Amino acid sequence: MSATTVGAIPGLLAKERIIARPGFNRWLVPPAALAIHLCIGMAYGFSVFWLPLSRAVGITETRACPADMGFFQEIIATNCDWKISMLGWMYTLFFVFLGSSAAIWGGWLERVGPRKAGVVSAFCWCGGLVISSIGVMTHQIWLLWLGSGVIGGIGLGLGYISPVSTLIKWFPDRRGMATGMAIMGFGGGAMIGAPMADTLMKTFATPTSVGVWETFLTMAAVYFVFMMAGAMGYRIPAANWRPAGWTPPPASAAKGMITSNHVHLDIAWRTRQFWLVWAVLCLNVTAGIGILGMASPLLQEVFGGRLIGVAAAFNELTAAQKAQTAAVAAGFTGLLSLFNIGGRFFWASLSDKLGRKLTYAIFFLLGLALYASIPWTATSGNLALFVAFFCVILSMYGGGFATVPAYLADMFGTRMVGAIHGRLLTAWSTAGVLGPVLVNYIREYQLEHGVARADVYNITMYILAGLLALGFVCNWLVTPVSSQHHMSEQELAEEKKLADNTHQHFASDIGALAGEIRHSWVVLAAWAAVWIPLGWGVWITLQKALLLFK
Repeated sequence: MSATTVGAIPGLLAKERIIARPGFNRWLVPPAALAIHLCIGMAYGFSVFWLPLSRAVGITETRACPADMGFFQEIIATNCDWKISMLGWMYTLFFVFLGSSAAIWGGWLERVGPRKAGVVSAFCWCGGLVISSIGVMTHQIWLLWLGSGVIGGIGLGLGYISPVSTLIKWFPDRRGMATGMAIMGFGGGAMIGAPMADTLMKTFATPTSVGVWETFLTMAAVYFVFMMAGAMGYRIPAANWRPAGWTPPPASAAKGMITSNHVHLDIAWRTRQFWLVWAVLCLNVTAGIGILGMASPLLQEVFGGRLIGVAAAFNELTAAQKAQTAAVAAGFTGLLSLFNIGGRFFWASLSDKLGRKLTYAIFFLLGLALYASIPWTATSGNLALFVAFFCVILSMYGGGFATVPAYLADMFGTRMVGAIHGRLLTAWSTAGVLGPVLVNYIREYQLEHGVARADVYNITMYILAGLLALGFVCNWLVTPVSSQHHMSEQELAEEKKLADNTHQHFASDIGALAGEIRHSWVVLAAWAAVWIPLGWGVWITLQKALLLFK
């Protein structure tokens, strides 16, 4: 490779090279964001690998490790299978490193731009899958934790926040809708990835392999193509760009909650408003993520044989009947995923009309009422109402993720919203531990004390309702950021100086870039590239969900 070529590579990823020329169609940016989010969203669907990996050595059935084998011996043992509890740590690592990497490198992303961050995300997420495949081949679980959990988790964080600031700047007139479009992709990633992984594992399975390492490698290759295409599709608007015919609303129209000023990252995370919104996101996610992770056993244990027309509790069912209830519960889980995705777009778009603070108030008050009503729906045996309540709850769980970037932009301005959002995502990391622990351990405690399986979630629902009440208070306390925290004209001038200089460089070095696309058919092609696989995932999920109503 020549020195000229090597020198051109950083330039291709540089922030100044992606400043859009006049006439660029902003609707090309959301599908680029979706291409990345649909890939990293597979983190939600990784549980599809747990059972096959739990018999990677035994192939047809699990080969248990000796009872006296220590924890560290199990990590490096090659002659016995991993426990699902050990594999489940990957799920925790995903969200811990998602939040921490977004917080650590959010400021870096604002400096270098979304393209470079998207490329790094692609290498981390897909490289993590490759390392995990080696871990499966050599039967070293620490390689899975390191590959997908740590390195992949870093890719999750960078990929998740890479489009947020960019989309808010492209759609100042529809901030909530813009972030909702991208972040719905993260919720939809598992709908595509899980059935794709299941099909690939069945294709690659042999008498000596469960087909997981081959699936990891294949998905890494497919995801890398999509993520790189998304990263290369990112563009950022020129300084002071506005949509044609749009003027910012006066401050009085938004009752002071939407500022036209900007707050620096170093100041924003020290404000009372930041930590109140941190608590708002953490409490909303804690209430939802634990339920999302336990959706299948929850439905089966609460309704038992009633799911298949048998008057029996869950522990009274035969193995064949439990398999039938599991199939019905899979449909319930899929339906929740659909509402999780749809809620991201619906609620975020609605927040453009209602305002972010009122939207979150609805999340907490309506969620509180629904959680408190779940025990009644379970006792009455009203399956349709039980499912409907949880679908609305999960739509607000997803809506909370999609609405919060616009909430931050309203209060802190758009200049550094990506970095501020990165810091805020530590709330997700915290909730990713609190939610499952809360739901799982209360359930185990009650089972150990003789509570019937159908009733073990009642107290949990009331506790989650209490968390939402606390979230309502935190949201109610959010007020506009004081003007003393706003960046001065001099500080803004320093921030803009680099963008102004690099924009001139871009204009004079146009030969280094392909011509910007203006034709509507290209926009349609870009959207088709992400909606076709997403539509396939929705179709597969709906087929499973129909089992609930048969």
